[in-house]
Amino acid sequence: MELIENCACVFSNMFCTTEAVRKNFQWVLVAITVAGSLIKEVQLLPDSYFNYKRNVLNVYFVKLAWGWTLCILLPFIALSNFCVSRDIKIVLKRSSTLVVGTAVWYAFTWLFFYIEDLTGSCFESATMTAVKSEYGNRAACRKSGYFWHGFDISGHSFLLSYCALMIFEEIAVTKEVKQMKSNIHPLMNNIINVLFIALNFLVIIWVWMFICTSVYFHDPLHKILGTASGVLSWYTTYKQWYLKPFSPGLPPKIRNLKEKVKHYKL
Repeated sequence: MELIENCACVFSNMFCTTEAVRKNFQWVLVAITVAGSLIKEVQLLPDSYFNYKRNVLNVYFVKLAWGWTLCILLPFIALSNFCVSRDIKIVLKRSSTLVVGTAVWYAFTWLFFYIEDLTGSCFESATMTAVKSEYGNRAACRKSGYFWHGFDISGHSFLLSYCALMIFEEIAVTKEVKQMKSNIHPLMNNIINVLFIALNFLVIIWVWMFICTSVYFHDPLHKILGTASGVLSWYTTYKQWYLKPFSPGLPPKIRNLKEKVKHYKL
């Protein structure tokens, strides 16, 4: 148990709940996209295991990125927010951020596929020498064993940036949980710490695979638009809408809760 606590403290002190990191991480992602695109264009890096699409992290984590994020964030938000607020209504309200996130993920995924279908054509080979005009969409073309080429906005750049930014916002509540530690059952505190550690590992994987996407895959514009979509989704929700009364809201803070109680008593 002490090992879990120490590990959680290491992650907390390193970067994941640091205010400066949370405020500027979107610019780190933009810089990675731009720098990685330049590296890819001049082909500075040799081939490696991570530009093989069937690598373990890509197959078992990146392709299921939203599922991993959802499965770990849901219990973390529920438990940590309840420990701070002691209000099931706040927990339910805050958990709806994952409904919003799922809608954002689905909408952008659909949009990217739609744009690729709208702008693409089916070719007999990867060299794009012969057009197969009878196939009008990506799914039918690939099902028949041919190659679809269209404007392929990077879904990885979008999803990995959005997931990482979302996790950064949600784990900020760990500071408040620490202040409430004396009022939290040790088992509950350990579960929250385990989930916190798991989310930190997810961030590390998402950022690493985001870097690999930047330096090995897609055209520069495709990656820039994908990253911009992820950053815009985070900014629109956490920096704009979630500040409004009729929204899922931001992670609870003890100070804000005390002010609400004081106002209610008056």
